Amino acid sequence: MKILYGIQGTGNGHITRARVMASGFKELGIDVDYIFSGRAKKDYFDMQEFGQCKSFRGLSFDTENGQVKSYRTVSNARPCKLLADIKSLDVKQYDFVLNDFEPVSAWAAKRAGIPVVGISHQAAFLSSSVPMFSRGILRKSLIKYYAPANTYLGVHWQPFAHNIIPPFIANHQHGNPVAVMNKVLVYLPFENLDSIIDYLKDFPEKEFYCYHPHACNQSIGHIHLRSPSRTGFLNDLANTSGVIGNAGFELASEALKLGKKLLLKPLDGQFEQGANAQTLLAMGMAHVMSYLNPQALDDWNTAPQNKQINYPSDPAPLIFWLLKKQWNNTHSLHKGLWGSVNL
Repeated sequence: MKILYGIQGTGNGHITRARVMASGFKELGIDVDYIFSGRAKKDYFDMQEFGQCKSFRGLSFDTENGQVKSYRTVSNARPCKLLADIKSLDVKQYDFVLNDFEPVSAWAAKRAGIPVVGISHQAAFLSSSVPMFSRGILRKSLIKYYAPANTYLGVHWQPFAHNIIPPFIANHQHGNPVAVMNKVLVYLPFENLDSIIDYLKDFPEKEFYCYHPHACNQSIGHIHLRSPSRTGFLNDLANTSGVIGNAGFELASEALKLGKKLLLKPLDGQFEQGANAQTLLAMGMAHVMSYLNPQALDDWNTAPQNKQINYPSDPAPLIFWLLKKQWNNTHSLHKGLWGSVNL
């Protein structure tokens, strides 16, 4: 059996999930090719797990100072390039396409009549049981047409529906996992870096470890800037007391598994992040701010740690489910994966 795995590359969350899956596929000896789209090839990092993967331009959104710029997003879409990439991708050699909200492989498979299994956080929003905190008819249509699939399996923090599974979070070994109470991990990649530094400078009692696409490794007093590094990020996440971030799904999932408290500033104009933030707020697992609010940070600093949620780390049950090709039967997979999660 041979599988093509298409992964959305605009944010690191999709790639984080794909790393867990790639490890599982390798351990089980499954032949998988990987493609990514959504950012320039030079902007990916620590991609060794994916071998000789391919990358395409795909579709992405333009942001500025923590806000989606709709006009620039549309004007930079380059649909002709997207169509050319779809036509150029030969998928006929694959038994099926596994897709994490990636449009090139999804549409190429649809053209070729190859089945697509869409597994993503976005797919969870297709269920009427999942809170969106806004009118969702148009957004659900956009999800389906952005990366069409024959079967959708959503990923979320709670078992809202029978076709929703928990996130897989890899176990990360760290020499000193005990939380350092004045250490805070900051990951706000869509915010202006200077604005982040200005926001954090008035809290000298905390040591902020700030990862950002435009950062170079250096310290400015109690603010420690870090360039993108998966290993470094996981090491700092292991012993931080809390995380300040946008409301992407995977980082919040990693923090929930480790019991780290969350202060979230969702990307303005991105409905998924808004829904994530409101869901975690309703769960009592995060504080939320709409801008870089000093009072919100002050309040959050005194908040207690979250309870750890033991989301699974082994994707083998999902992989075996995929290989059986009985994709309409999600009940046993759902029950098995959620059965041991201590919600």
